[in-house]
Amino acid sequence: MKVVMWHNPRCSKSRQTLQLLQERGIEPEIVKYLETPPPADEIREVLKLLGFSSARDLMRKKEKEYKELGLADENKSEDELIQAMVEHPRLIERPVVIVEDGKGKRAALGRPPENVLALFE
Repeated sequence: MKVVMWHNPRCSKSRQTLQLLQERGIEPEIVKYLETPPPADEIREVLKLLGFSSARDLMRKKEKEYKELGLADENKSEDELIQAMVEHPRLIERPVVIVEDGKGKRAALGRPPENVLALFE
């Protein structure tokens, strides 16, 4: 089983999610996405795995970049929204946990942290 976590150590929900996994003996591969933003194709894949219909569902709408870049504009395309997340990773909601095992590939957003536990049932 491969477990990857998009993690921001300064975020309490991200820290709580990591602790929850570790308490269950799961040591995810940590991706500090603010330092190493995921490429656009990976964000697209995660959006599908999460079952989100729009890139906005994975965006932190209260970040100043969201307003400054005019991302609330309904005329923005999915490609534009995803590219904004690549260029401004603070816009990505966190934490995201991605699991790949014999059941396939799945993902969950750790808001609340307990959401990720369904990946391991």
